Amino acid sequence: MVQTIDADTIQRRIVELQVEHRDLDQIIDMLMAQPGFDQLQIRRLKKRKLQIKDAITLLQIQLEPDIPA
Repeated sequence: MVQTIDADTIQRRIVELQVEHRDLDQIIDMLMAQPGFDQLQIRRLKKRKLQIKDAITLLQIQLEPDIPA
């Protein structure tokens, strides 16, 4: 039962991060479409987007069962 709760919690967090990742992608696209956009802000948003992607990957690894070698 504890593993199910943990798996559910991890899955919910993955979904939250995926939504945030998608939102950042849309924000970056909108900002870049504006003339004279702030390149520093874009770099920061892209860095955050990469951090989110890494966090998603780590969480997905936690959900996968260990396979003995």
